[in-house]
Amino acid sequence: MSIRFDGKVAIVTGAGGGLGRAHALELARRGAKVVVNDLGGAVDGSGGSSAAAEKVVAEIKAAGGEAVANGSSVTDDAGVSNMVKQAMDAFGRIDILIANAGILRDKSFSKMEMGDFDAVMAVHVMGTVKPAKACWQIMRDQHYGRIVVTTSSTGLYGNFGQTNYGCAKLGLVGFMNTLKIEGAKDNIKVNAICPVAATRMTENLMPPPMLEMLKPEYVTPGVVYLVSEDAPTGVILTAGAGVFSAARLVETEGVNLGHNADADTVAAHWNRIADFSTARHYETGMEQTQKIMSRLQDKAVTA
Repeated sequence: MSIRFDGKVAIVTGAGGGLGRAHALELARRGAKVVVNDLGGAVDGSGGSSAAAEKVVAEIKAAGGEAVANGSSVTDDAGVSNMVKQAMDAFGRIDILIANAGILRDKSFSKMEMGDFDAVMAVHVMGTVKPAKACWQIMRDQHYGRIVVTTSSTGLYGNFGQTNYGCAKLGLVGFMNTLKIEGAKDNIKVNAICPVAATRMTENLMPPPMLEMLKPEYVTPGVVYLVSEDAPTGVILTAGAGVFSAARLVETEGVNLGHNADADTVAAHWNRIADFSTARHYETGMEQTQKIMSRLQDKAVTA
């Protein structure tokens, strides 16, 4: 077991079951001290109980690890502050944050109420931003930090009935893309996991044989690597059933159509504009801007 977390402290949100539980147990098995956070609510975010988090803590302690339970909501400023204070009071530092908490409010967009949209955005987006912000200065002062946000194939590619969820999940990729830049000088690495797993949120969407193939613990090795000492940064790692791959946004080289281009010009050159055969990934927004400027050196295509 070459990847170890002895002396490291991790906060895992939504860790009372499913993916978060699997992440927390494996980090503890590899030596981390873990704050197991879970509001203990229903899949739609209603209700709450600390029993789920306490049960995972008991599992960790029974295996010889160290952990504390936290029942704060990741959307509540005071609750997040309490979670971070609890980690610091118990263990004196915070090295790892795995933002895993989530809810579902699935409906087609025509039937979705704004309350369903607001609730999902609050838990997934602000429920990641608030813990990250609360840990950020601690990690900067330590000159060490590892953060994993949880995205989704719905965010990357779309899925019927999940406009709220998809919007939130792709938003977290944007959050990661800038946070990786700001954290680089302080050895804070930020990555995204895109899991396919059998959890409370997916158990009604898949047949039992598929659920058996997609146990949460099959995703966890990727997450553990993303919070390790030698982790990359700014990566979207997809994981499910023991299959791992990396995803990224890419952009075509494009074509200079000149300042006089109109909609008809764009239509006439669409095949070239949308030619992905030489597409590339940009590490920063500035790189994309530089590409645009370099295209201006080309003679404008007018025919």
